[in-house]
Amino acid sequence: MDPLSDVLSLLRPRSYMVRGFDLAGQWSIRFAPKEGIKCYSVLAGQCWLAMDGVPEPVQLKTGDCILLPTGRAFRFASELALEPVDAEAFVSAAPRGGIASFNGGGECFGIGGWFAFEGKHAEILLGVLPPIVHIRKESDKAALRWCLERMMQELREPQPGGVLVAQHLAHMLLVQALRLHLAEGLRGGVGWLFALADKQMSAAINSMHDDPAHRWTLQELGKRAGMSRSTFALKFKQTVGASPMEYLTRWRMLLAGDKLVNSGDPISAIALSLGYESESAFSTAFKREMGCSPRQYSRGWKPAGPPHSEAEPARANRLEPGNGLGWRGANQTGV
Repeated sequence: MDPLSDVLSLLRPRSYMVRGFDLAGQWSIRFAPKEGIKCYSVLAGQCWLAMDGVPEPVQLKTGDCILLPTGRAFRFASELALEPVDAEAFVSAAPRGGIASFNGGGECFGIGGWFAFEGKHAEILLGVLPPIVHIRKESDKAALRWCLERMMQELREPQPGGVLVAQHLAHMLLVQALRLHLAEGLRGGVGWLFALADKQMSAAINSMHDDPAHRWTLQELGKRAGMSRSTFALKFKQTVGASPMEYLTRWRMLLAGDKLVNSGDPISAIALSLGYESESAFSTAFKREMGCSPRQYSRGWKPAGPPHSEAEPARANRLEPGNGLGWRGANQTGV
């Protein structure tokens, strides 16, 4: 698979909800912070979107589609000056796959979906996206609308295999958003997703993903990228936000974490499959990257603090928006 598909395969949807909304008159509805990704398509009318931490509101018009991947609180409103009501009472009145109505409806109509993913890997993908992804390309908007409408149908008319269909549709929505953001990455940015838009960096990342157990060297990876060793190492660090070896180790540990939770393979076999000759060497690398031992990770344990010292926090705890598989240094900026 390609690197984006590789990372997506670790991100398993665990729950979802889709509803329509039909509003009229003066209204303002506030949604509390909630983990996961939300997406909305305005099918008729218009409204405003204001999100905590985002200075400028966004006006949404007929046909507009957005994704909100950071879990922040936000509100939709006909007018921003209105006092908002809590969204829970508004949406809970509508059944799964149904339509929530406000003031009788008829002026602003759309569809909204919410998806939660496995927590151990969700921040890798969702962390590379900005708080609001405004989809403007018509083909992307059409794909998102189709996914939402199909999910509503699955909820209204349950059929065998409906859960699997919904999971695949959630992945499709996320792929569309990531592809869009990847195209924008051609204009510059720091992070593994942006790096995929660079042919040279993408060649190196593809090589590491194709064979993570291989003992890659800077010389080999630079050759795959068509660059000298030193030039490649510098550009990779600037583009990804981590050195090639840091990226490779981090990817190995994410693969290991997925296997520890989902495969049932012994630690020794997982270590060997990722290029480690001994279980102890693998366990040391895993704890350094993930903040806990492989056995603790497999049991769902999360470190309460840094594993070594206050001066050297676990790398797993240093993941910040904009990088995902890398991490941001003091002189770098996120999305």
